[in-house]
Order: sequence, then C-alpha cells, then structure tokens
Amino acid sequence: MPEHRHTFVEEYEGLVAFGYSRQVDESSLVYYLQKFSDDDLLKTLVPRLEDGEITEVFELLTRLLHRHFSDDEYHEHFLKDREHSREA
Repeated sequence: MPEHRHTFVEEYEGLVAFGYSRQVDESSLVYYLQKFSDDDLLKTLVPRLEDGEITEVFELLTRLLHRHFSDDEYHEHFLKDREHSREA
C-alpha cells in the first residue's frame, strides 16, 4: 500500500481561488500543491527548471518544514518514518 496519498484533489468540490478567505486559501493551496506534485507534471516540468529554480523550490519547502514541524513531526509526516516517531 502506498505511503503517500493525494485524495484531497480528487474529492474537493469547493472553490479554488486565493484571497477569498483563509479557509478557501488553505483548501486551494492543498488542491494546487497536489496538482503540482502529480508524477506526470513533475516529469515534464523538473527537467525544464533552471538550477536556481530547483534550489529555490527546495529551500522554500525545507524552510517551511523546519519552521512548522518538530523533529518528530518531520519524521512522521514528511519522511513517513513511523519507527522514529514511536521511539520518542
């Protein structure tokens, strides 16, 4: 069974827009990120990115993970390392 899920994008029927409300912004961001992380889209996009763009995306995602996740949350939710989170 796959460890990663992208069900929100398949089930969400609400508004996809930014600047409407915090709730719509959050739902739209999840929707957008799940669309963005589609394997076929990334297979096409990533080879076209410049080195600086790859670094920029990586650094943004890393900064957000460090800012908003504890070490245990990072291992559990991002790395899917459930063994690490059970040891804590």
